[in-house]
Amino acid sequence: MIEPNHRTLLVLGIAIGVGLLLLTDGDPVPTEYTRKPSEYEWVKRTFPYFEADPYAYRDAYDALEAMRTPAKVSSFGTWELLGPTNVPGRISDIEFDIKRPENVYAGSATGGVFKSTDGGSTWMPIFDALPSQSIGDIGIDPTDTDIIYVATGEGNGGHNNFAGAGVYKSIDGGGTWDYSGLLLTANTARVLVDPNSPNRVYVAAIGSYFAPGPHRGVYRSVDAGLSWEQSLFVNDSTGIIDLVMRPDDPEILFAAAWERARRVTAARLSGPSSGVYTSADGGDTWERLGAETGLPQQDNVGRIGLALCPSNPDVMLALYNYSATHMGIYKSVDGGTTWSETQGGITAGPFTWYFGQVKFAPHDCGIAFIGDIGLHTTRNGGETWDVQVLSHVDYHAFAFKPASQDIALIGHDGGIDTWSYSQDQNTFTRVARLPNTQFYEIGLDPSDPNRFYGGTQDNGTLRSSGPHDWTRILGGDGFYVIVHPNQPDRVYAESQFGNLVRISLSSGQRFTATNGILTEEKTNWSTPVAMSPQNPEVMYYGTSRLYRTVDGAQWWEPTSPSLVRGGYALLGTISAIGLAPSDSTVMYVGTDDGNVWVTSDYASSWTRISDTLPIRWVTRVVVDPFDASVAYVTYSGLKWRDDQPHVFQTRDMGVTWEDISSNLPDA
Repeated sequence: MIEPNHRTLLVLGIAIGVGLLLLTDGDPVPTEYTRKPSEYEWVKRTFPYFEADPYAYRDAYDALEAMRTPAKVSSFGTWELLGPTNVPGRISDIEFDIKRPENVYAGSATGGVFKSTDGGSTWMPIFDALPSQSIGDIGIDPTDTDIIYVATGEGNGGHNNFAGAGVYKSIDGGGTWDYSGLLLTANTARVLVDPNSPNRVYVAAIGSYFAPGPHRGVYRSVDAGLSWEQSLFVNDSTGIIDLVMRPDDPEILFAAAWERARRVTAARLSGPSSGVYTSADGGDTWERLGAETGLPQQDNVGRIGLALCPSNPDVMLALYNYSATHMGIYKSVDGGTTWSETQGGITAGPFTWYFGQVKFAPHDCGIAFIGDIGLHTTRNGGETWDVQVLSHVDYHAFAFKPASQDIALIGHDGGIDTWSYSQDQNTFTRVARLPNTQFYEIGLDPSDPNRFYGGTQDNGTLRSSGPHDWTRILGGDGFYVIVHPNQPDRVYAESQFGNLVRISLSSGQRFTATNGILTEEKTNWSTPVAMSPQNPEVMYYGTSRLYRTVDGAQWWEPTSPSLVRGGYALLGTISAIGLAPSDSTVMYVGTDDGNVWVTSDYASSWTRISDTLPIRWVTRVVVDPFDASVAYVTYSGLKWRDDQPHVFQTRDMGVTWEDISSNLPDA
């Protein structure tokens, strides 16, 4: 039993961004890849083994729980939510309570589960005590809607797809939770409860995107989640990305299999094992739908989305992708026996495999929706499709209000919209006060302790006037943000891959702040930028070498040789810069491929000081404010086989190091 009053400190946060797919070392970023979900965060947590112990998060959570005492928790004082509540983050699933429509549940990509008791106007977190905050899908028992299943491990396939922690069950509407198994399924896509036999529960498991293995397919429980059996297994690289059940005959199921491989040296988004499987006996046996049905059978079939029309389950849609782009929409009017491609088509984005959601309006088989970068709508059964954007891009979740013919909740990378989708009233309202924004970095205004900044996933660089009043000052994915200590109107902010700009807040003007930095040099997804504590006009910027400006980022000059090991795709950049507050001539640099360097002569010469340290991604180097010879280095890295230290201290400028990780959970 997981005690519900414990709040986890395991932050699964830093999440999906938009960037480079897998390229060889030194390749430029192709234009068509600049909006693709990237592998960076997986590489960051697994370098140099590119594997992770599947029990790593659970073991770390157990270690954390063993450490907890009221005294230890209270010694940190109290915490105040600073927001933002008005700039939410990515939603992976939404589900209405069909008996009490005022109750709604929303799964967040990295923020756990939220519950609303007023139809979606306000929300409260109900899953924070659990070891995984990455949500794949939520399933509600239609016969007893206080019974809820949550399958962890977001299924969308972006770069934050670290292993979930299995399936959890609540019998009191999310008040308390019990672990229900399937820890090794890693990423999940659907949870379905049989309305005629509610002890029978199905989970669509994708498995790990980053390694082959047997823990994927359709899992079935016949005892309400006490035990599970693998109902459908295709192969060790093919998981189930969608699962639908006929409401009038729950014995009939359709499952979408997706063959998918993501490795550090290559990525494959499709394969011959992708396809649609069906069962007519509740999952006892399965049959693949072949070419005679009219569905594609090519070797390059990718993600497939499935939908049954609730008002007439004989009507179905299948959304096919190949590799990274759209293949076609197929429709059946005879319960999945035969299919034909619809005539309308959609204008999909360049990474449509990241979405894959297709839904019918519950009352009308002529109205259907497809999630992509934009929201696609048909009102004539798929003959034509329109595309629009509500309050944000990247659509992942749909939920239709019971007993309503035109109200839906739509989940995307910017939270949730309430949408009235009738022909004559196509309006939406954005849901506020949903605090699940995904932060990459936090920035402070030295002149105002109540002013906060931050770089966020797909919500840009934000500036705070209060927890409910954050405003965007730069688009894209936001990373480092620095406020000039003497001129708070001057802010330096960056988007992905080190696109640094200087912003005048009063005028709104933006100026390029990377002049002099060679564009052919590789930059990190989160490129480090640091401002001198002694002189705010002096700043540092990292590529594979360190750059310095002495005129407030009007011009940069290199001030080091290459400091990286090199030889790894997606690696080979500076990832951390530490400047000594007590001595402007001393600075430390860490790299994403495991190097740590120091200079004590204003970057005239450099000494590598990491020979006795782990070869892992360096996340931070911080220098003691009073003694430049004392510094700390921290590392990323999920447990691979053995426990590994993550925090080190030097007292002699890197000549010797001491592991001070102590009893920190190995997460």
